[in-house]
Amino acid sequence: MTDSVATAAPVVTFTKTRPGGNRQNPTTEYSALLRTVREAGLLRRRTSYYAIIFGVLVTALGGAAAGFILLGDSWYQLLIAGALGIIFTQLAFLTHEASHRTVFTSGKANDIAGRTLANLFVGISYSWWMTKHSRHHSNPNVIGKDTDIERDFISFQEVDAAKATGVYAWLTRRQGYIFFPALMLEGINLHRHGFLTVFGRGKVDKRWLEITMLMTRTIAYLAVIFAFLPLGMAFAFIGVQLAVFGVYMGASFAPNHTGMPILPNDSRVDFLRRQVLTSRNIKNNWAMNTYMGGLNYQIEHHLFPNMPRPHLAKAQEIVKEYCDTHHILYTETTLTESYGIVVRYLNKVGLSANKPFDCPAAAQFGR
Repeated sequence: MTDSVATAAPVVTFTKTRPGGNRQNPTTEYSALLRTVREAGLLRRRTSYYAIIFGVLVTALGGAAAGFILLGDSWYQLLIAGALGIIFTQLAFLTHEASHRTVFTSGKANDIAGRTLANLFVGISYSWWMTKHSRHHSNPNVIGKDTDIERDFISFQEVDAAKATGVYAWLTRRQGYIFFPALMLEGINLHRHGFLTVFGRGKVDKRWLEITMLMTRTIAYLAVIFAFLPLGMAFAFIGVQLAVFGVYMGASFAPNHTGMPILPNDSRVDFLRRQVLTSRNIKNNWAMNTYMGGLNYQIEHHLFPNMPRPHLAKAQEIVKEYCDTHHILYTETTLTESYGIVVRYLNKVGLSANKPFDCPAAAQFGR
């Protein structure tokens, strides 16, 4: 059986997870695994599956709109706001998969679908997401290369936490406890990044199309809310929708890598081990797969980013056996256990706030 762990791996160390296998030719190792998965037909597109998911979500969106109209001037509208937060997150999952070319065989068709879903439905920039997420997939948990572990409100590395001062340092030392409440602001942050990207000076693919989509979506959404609801209720509606969206998005992505080993910038780790050792799976069932939009199969998703969601479960069986054979630690835990790991890890990192920082030895792996 493949190893499963429920505790966070130490930062920048692999003393407990030293992989075996054929280190002389790691490329061949991954190629063999990829060939097995391809021969099993697990990279074939399942466009009809995604069409059904999209149809269900559009129907849910229509139901929410109907409920919004029927409820009128009622505080029960906040239930509709919460439902919208969930629906927009599920649409974001589809955007994520389109960006990985899992929906259609045509890259252009995936881009059209992804850009439309991201900008016009969810309200985030597709170009911003593609750039950020592509960097993450290439180098998960690699210092200086993975933007997901760069310092923001939350510090994922002790060296970043040590820079905090004053009230921010006090918060950083308790960042694990405030992480999930802070996610209520993540929805605003995601929309903010979208607008900063499309109106910024950096290169943006189809900039004016994205600006048009984002502005159309934002103006129409706000116009409907403020036209149909009293001012206070309108602000409450938007606040609840954004809070649910932010918490749901953050709670779906946080368990995947937070608390897993962080690699130094110059580490030489082959693709197979880099993806497996820095990723964490969540134990699966139908409900979990729906809740996390396939992100619960994080290891398989990182190994085969263009694999359709319905095939990830079968791929997991193959990958688990392969990792067991090659003595590569495969991390899998429950959702609640993963949240506990996230909280403890962030609190541990946060203890470095406003204290002198001594960089840990980062040369133990692959040097």
